[in-house]
Amino acid sequence: MSAAPAFDVIVIGSGIGGLVTATQLVAKGAKVLVLERYVIPGGSAGYFERAGYRFDVGASMIFGFGTQGTTNLLTRALDAVDVSLETIPDFVQIHYHLPNGLELKVHQDYKKFLQQLQLHFPHERQGIRQFYDECWKVFNCLNQMELLSLEEPRYLARVFFQHPLACLGLVKYLPQNAGDVARRYISDPQLLQFIDMECYCWSVVPADLTPMINAGMVFSDRHYGGINYPKGGVGQIAQKLVEGLEKAGGQIQYQARVTKILTESGRAVGVKLANGKVYRAKRIVSNSTRWDTFEKLLPADEMPVSEKQWQQRYQKSPSFLSLHLGVAAEVLPKGTECHHILLENWDKMADPEGTIFVSIPTLLDPELAPVGYDIIHAFTPSWVEDWQGFSPNEYEQKKETAAGRIIERLEKIFPGLDAGLDYMEIGTPKTHRRFLGREDGTYGPIPRRKLLGLLGMPFNRTAIPGLYCVGDGTFPGQGLNAVAFSGFACAHRVAVDLGLKS
Repeated sequence: MSAAPAFDVIVIGSGIGGLVTATQLVAKGAKVLVLERYVIPGGSAGYFERAGYRFDVGASMIFGFGTQGTTNLLTRALDAVDVSLETIPDFVQIHYHLPNGLELKVHQDYKKFLQQLQLHFPHERQGIRQFYDECWKVFNCLNQMELLSLEEPRYLARVFFQHPLACLGLVKYLPQNAGDVARRYISDPQLLQFIDMECYCWSVVPADLTPMINAGMVFSDRHYGGINYPKGGVGQIAQKLVEGLEKAGGQIQYQARVTKILTESGRAVGVKLANGKVYRAKRIVSNSTRWDTFEKLLPADEMPVSEKQWQQRYQKSPSFLSLHLGVAAEVLPKGTECHHILLENWDKMADPEGTIFVSIPTLLDPELAPVGYDIIHAFTPSWVEDWQGFSPNEYEQKKETAAGRIIERLEKIFPGLDAGLDYMEIGTPKTHRRFLGREDGTYGPIPRRKLLGLLGMPFNRTAIPGLYCVGDGTFPGQGLNAVAFSGFACAHRVAVDLGLKS
């Protein structure tokens, strides 16, 4: 006879999706254990310290810290477990440096952003406003309702009764992609390429493959709730969620690498760690990628049909080549913005090393670096296959050569960067795979072909009873606020299934 489960819920991984799930469930009275393979929480929203610098593992453009509406999911997640985090507003989302001399800043002030874009494309003045106003329609629907599990019928009935027009509005946009909507109003090829980049910078696919629901959220919330950087670095979000988790009675274990999800009679009942230890729970939540979950933690040859179908629709996005740099402050001209995107050739936007993303978080929080220095985190898409099969010396030389190419390109917007370098850490897709435990270091799933908006994205329940997934492989997809949404939805669905207050 099997032993009684020690926990209501075990969460595999402490990325933001996993931690939001865990904290929401603890707040509802569940007994929760989070198992994290690394020494700190956060996953790609974590941090590391070197030579007096505190670097963000991933990007530092953070949505979800607003104070109004319902889309401020990070604020709500922290509030649920009675913790808070000081944030610093960033009034320009991105400074774009694009082909044909297109220099453009996305200001938090919506009118200012539109006016600047219309100056570059005066013949598309009406189309620009119509497209971005359409995005606001999506956002306003989302921002009226509590964002929980779309798998829970009672929730759907309640929300529809309270907000019928908003619900009907979202249903209309569910099968649509941003590119289709943009082309209704805009015909200029370069402006459509700009909208591709507007999507690509967070979805890693062009507008034709980016769901309109996601685009509406991002393109509007940057003007509504705004971009807000957590004081002390992005890693503070996970640290605070863990603080709230433990304060509310939940548990987290580090250096606890799950190697197997245990099943009995086809139902998920527990996990086994690399050290042989076994934990049992009534429900298991995987914050690993779907590839890691269904090909490593579970037998690959027993993959459910629904997962095979999902893999036919979606593929792994590339990982990143990351440069974490410490530079002399005088390298950055006065008035430099925190976030930049550099692309010299539209045709290479989605190529490896095509687009360079830049975050300079010390412009918002100088305490992340020694006095007189700044952090520059530059990263660009890269495939793990391009880093395989090298000797240690060859691998290091390849890293140095690639870093040199990136720095040379960044010199165009930050002259003197190379001479001002104080510290450099180079990460490849292999680095992401090793430390984040993500298959091939992938950023997340992207469509293999054009799909009907978000209709192909799975929710949190899986074909295996007792097993749920959370994170970027579930509705609504990639991005910190998106995986927080996934966490709220997952916790709600699990709570209902356990008979807890929901």
